[in-house]
Amino acid sequence: MEQPEIPKDLEKPQIIQNPQRRKNWIIKSAFLVVVLFLGVFIYVKQNSAVRYEEITQNLPQNSGILPTPTPFLFEEMTVPFLRRKTYESNLSALEKVSENSSYTSYLTSYKSDGLNINGLITIPKGNTPIGGFPAIVFVHGYIPPKSYQTLVNYSSYVDYLAKNGFVVFKIDLRGHAKSEGDPGGSYYSSDYIVDVLSAYSALQASDFVDPKAIGLWGHSMAGNVVARSLAAKPDIPAVVIWAGAVYTYKDFQDYGISDNSYQSPPQDTQRQRRRKLLFDTYGQFSQDSEFWKQIPMTNYLTDIKGAISLNHAVNDNVVDIRYSRGLSEILDKTNIVHELNEYPSGGHNLLGNTFVLAMDNTVEFFRENLK
Repeated sequence: MEQPEIPKDLEKPQIIQNPQRRKNWIIKSAFLVVVLFLGVFIYVKQNSAVRYEEITQNLPQNSGILPTPTPFLFEEMTVPFLRRKTYESNLSALEKVSENSSYTSYLTSYKSDGLNINGLITIPKGNTPIGGFPAIVFVHGYIPPKSYQTLVNYSSYVDYLAKNGFVVFKIDLRGHAKSEGDPGGSYYSSDYIVDVLSAYSALQASDFVDPKAIGLWGHSMAGNVVARSLAAKPDIPAVVIWAGAVYTYKDFQDYGISDNSYQSPPQDTQRQRRRKLLFDTYGQFSQDSEFWKQIPMTNYLTDIKGAISLNHAVNDNVVDIRYSRGLSEILDKTNIVHELNEYPSGGHNLLGNTFVLAMDNTVEFFRENLK
């Protein structure tokens, strides 16, 4: 049987010859692609939000406790995030509390993450130098928040520095004394770093401080705080650490610490839940983890311009001196100006004869690097 002849115009698919029809076809195709892309984007975003809510729905919404919902959980802990964050603050009115022949002390406050953070500030007597006084953001170590007292704790440390011509701003970290917020801890939170860098900004905005001559001083737990603050703001000119701990985080695993600042108080279920969420999400610290690599200051040394002074007593029974020795060995391989001052006695607080020697070294270091 003969097959019917196929008309020549049906042997190939029809080609659209009308330019207007072709244009309409392209527009419709592009529209469908955009709609499909938006649908996928909204689906992913909604499911991410649902996942975040599922994880945190039983956690109380309390400032400083929950991680900020950023592109990934706990991103706010990382150095890259802290480098991108802006810190703009100003000192409130100064309330005079005392004076002596060398300086006047005032109570004041500033904003950090929207919280009122209080502190004690000392201002040297005499005329303000051209450009302003050199200044120090003074960061206290771990003291149970309910026991911390603004005018009592570290008073001799502040007095020594203030008598040597520095503006000293001893801040009450959030959750301490009358500072607002919850004491989120140092090693597994960035709250205290934000408080430090906001205080730094407030000093820079004052009319009696040289904005280019502000350093950081930290003790014990605050060794980690000021070190990570320096990593976040590499142009801070000078950092002094006394008996500091936790720089690489591997050192935390190796040496431990007789300091419960990283632990949650017995009834502090908020911190316990937040910590559990952190470890459930990323596990304990691992040098191979892409998340944990972004936490230690020692992974961000190439940009640091400031100088670092480490001071530690060999007989410190709270924080092992190997923390300071280990950091010093790492700094030896860089171009960062640094020193390690070891003292045979003095304990964790560098007391007795060691106190005067360590303070003299601190004053000399700040004078050399805050100018």
